[in-house]
Amino acid sequence: MALLKAARVADVPSLDVVVPDHLAAAARVLDAESAAAMKRQQRGAGRRFAVIGHRGKGMNALASPDRRLQEVKENSIRSFNEAARFAVDYVEFDVQVTKDVCPVIFHDNFIVTEEHGKISEKRVTDLQLEDFLQYGPQNKQGKNGKPLLRKMKDGRVLNWNVQSDDPLCTLQEAFEKVNPRLGFNVELKFDDNLVYQDEELTHILQAILKVVFECAKDRPIIFSSFQPDAAQLMRKLQSTYPVYFLTNGGTEVYADVRRNSLEEAVKLCLASGMQGIVSEARAVFRFPTAIPKIKEADLSLLTYGTLNNVPEAVYMQHLMGVNGVIVDLVPEITGAVSDLIAVPETDVEINDLSGQVAKDAASTPNFTQREISFLLRLMPELVQ
Repeated sequence: MALLKAARVADVPSLDVVVPDHLAAAARVLDAESAAAMKRQQRGAGRRFAVIGHRGKGMNALASPDRRLQEVKENSIRSFNEAARFAVDYVEFDVQVTKDVCPVIFHDNFIVTEEHGKISEKRVTDLQLEDFLQYGPQNKQGKNGKPLLRKMKDGRVLNWNVQSDDPLCTLQEAFEKVNPRLGFNVELKFDDNLVYQDEELTHILQAILKVVFECAKDRPIIFSSFQPDAAQLMRKLQSTYPVYFLTNGGTEVYADVRRNSLEEAVKLCLASGMQGIVSEARAVFRFPTAIPKIKEADLSLLTYGTLNNVPEAVYMQHLMGVNGVIVDLVPEITGAVSDLIAVPETDVEINDLSGQVAKDAASTPNFTQREISFLLRLMPELVQ
């Protein structure tokens, strides 16, 4: 895939392109959201625009020509603390529970390794904690771990080579070793190909909650999950921390209809008392009229996806009313957000994503009509 190079909108000439209907709708959403944003500011309400580091300082795309995506091991203590050097509010990471009931941080459903010259796969949740931690670099000096490989979606198996490696870790370690100013967006990770019973889900979620309640202290926490039943159950099991429903927003189709649109996501959140939605960014641009409905439902809206590594796409979402973005290129996007979204000097007390009080305020959008017009024309290319 070609690398996307960010360019300042004001430096790009006008393009004579017909704006598609769904992007013309986005322009109308912008007008409505701008007016609503001004009203919120007048009331002293609103939310800070959050930047969240994806799996820490960014996911590892091992097949990508972009070396930034192989800089530091994803979902590791090192990656979380590297992200903390920049203006991120949270780090997002994936939590699974081992066979001996220990929450660990790892994205893929399977550990892939090489044993006796053969590639083998072991499901993370079938491993004991001791076995899980044996893969990759080790904390103990002089000890060599088992090879850690990664299987791509196309079936290729690659060495998990990064410039700055780090051992696998548990959820408890993250609480103990990661900069305490960082919030945690804890994704409750489940396999799409498995069917989970409520009893099993409860067992898994209670193991995660035990660590969170014992270790979180004052750290802001958000729970999120693509698994609708797990998200609902987490909301039932506790009311201390907000729960967000993760969705592709219709960019992919699943057997469970609750996962197939932003409209269904809103219904699920309202029915179960969840506090927000985390959508694939493409869905927000394809279905911009969903944003006012999400806001009317008093839900927070975050997005994820490769579009969030493009500064103009991030700022466009800010204008449309999105509350925050999950990003891989942490240094670049935090810098761009700092430049594009100026914070007023006057402090206004608002609620941050975890429901805690923060001193900050959303700025009034200040794109020119020409820049908005350019962005609307740019979006079909980005969405593709």
